[in-house]
Amino acid sequence: MAMKKKKRRTDILIFNITGYIVTGLVALLCLVPFVMILSASFSEEKLILKEGFSLLPRNFSLEAYRTVFEKPEIIGRAYLVTTVITIIGTILGLTLTSMTGYVLQRKDFEWRNRFSFFFYFTTLFSGGIVPYYILMVRYLRLKDSYLALILPLLFNVFNLIVMKNYMNGIPVAFTEAAIIDGCGDFSIYYRIILPLSKPVLATIGLFITLAYWNDWYNSMLYINDDSKYTLQYFLYMRINNIEAYKKIIAQSGGMAGSFIELPTQTLRMALTVVVTGPIIFAYPFAQKYFVKGITIGAIKG
Repeated sequence: MAMKKKKRRTDILIFNITGYIVTGLVALLCLVPFVMILSASFSEEKLILKEGFSLLPRNFSLEAYRTVFEKPEIIGRAYLVTTVITIIGTILGLTLTSMTGYVLQRKDFEWRNRFSFFFYFTTLFSGGIVPYYILMVRYLRLKDSYLALILPLLFNVFNLIVMKNYMNGIPVAFTEAAIIDGCGDFSIYYRIILPLSKPVLATIGLFITLAYWNDWYNSMLYINDDSKYTLQYFLYMRINNIEAYKKIIAQSGGMAGSFIELPTQTLRMALTVVVTGPIIFAYPFAQKYFVKGITIGAIKG
């Protein structure tokens, strides 16, 4: 018996060590592209074009970041717009998704299957971009409005399905006990369902946050006022302007030195760092909820 226990402990130790090594190697491989992007953003444009990318900066240069922050008040305003829209959109989106998911998983809601089919049906067919644009601009009059940046990403059926399926796994005994204690629907939702749904709320919240933070398409469609540009669209316009300027110089047949000196590759890497840097800090706050079993052992048999 002692030998079996000792062998089992040895097997578990070997398995854990192997798992840590494999996971560590995979994590390092995932970090390599980020390191190369960061390195390229601090390298000279000429060396990037001549020798390619590397893990360490070549001829350390801040030219790409000087180009990005040439007008700090403009990019600062774009940061502010994106941050505020992301926070507001995430809070509203989580509230709407969680409330809808809670209602659709209630067994006493007679029309839950019909409404579920209605939501699912919208994932199969779409009216197209032209009717959608006409609806937003002509009827809702959201041209140059911050609501045009919030409403399109406010609700996602995939997030609803994930939320509904998770809440469906919460034991009914919790809600039944709350009803016996005199709680209403909103009290059950706020005091019982939401605390037990922290893992899925963190996951869906991260999805919504990334969607708002990375959105540039809605700005391109509905925003003409440059003071309302989101960060992604502002940087997208910055790259396009530089590319257009380089083409004009190349077609003019002169100013070859200016054509070569304009940063493009390093600028793209710097823009990637500027855009993704803040959002990376959102992952540690949500990661701990991904694998946490919050209802394990909550109910006695």
